[in-house]
Amino acid sequence: MPGFDTLRDFDRLLSDVTRSPASVAMPMDLYRTGDDFVAHIDMPGVDPSSIDIDMDGATVTVRAERTAPTDDDVQWFARERAVGTFARQLTLGRGLATDQISASYSDGVLTLTIPVAEAAKPRKIEVQHAGRENVIEGG
Repeated sequence: MPGFDTLRDFDRLLSDVTRSPASVAMPMDLYRTGDDFVAHIDMPGVDPSSIDIDMDGATVTVRAERTAPTDDDVQWFARERAVGTFARQLTLGRGLATDQISASYSDGVLTLTIPVAEAAKPRKIEVQHAGRENVIEGG
């Protein structure tokens, strides 16, 4: 899209691009398609009813819980999947329609769709031309 600086806008959209415990437990892909930013956050094994998404100012916080079997007769041989409550935060830049963010959860992946605000979309400005009247005087 002409006039769109992908790296600058992604940098403003996403604040936690470094690997953190949350990013390891909840890896994310983030991209722009058309007039929407889309985040896919992996949450396999998470109870969908435990997913909580809050918006506070320009920060979106996603929380979810993954539990392990608590039976007394469980004998672990490998335990590589993290359990507990995980949170991931996105700091959104200006120009996004934060009141229109949508979320869906399917096949262990949470999808957030964050639309670009109408006022922030590129647009053309028509140039008005005020022409002078040409008056020809005859003699």
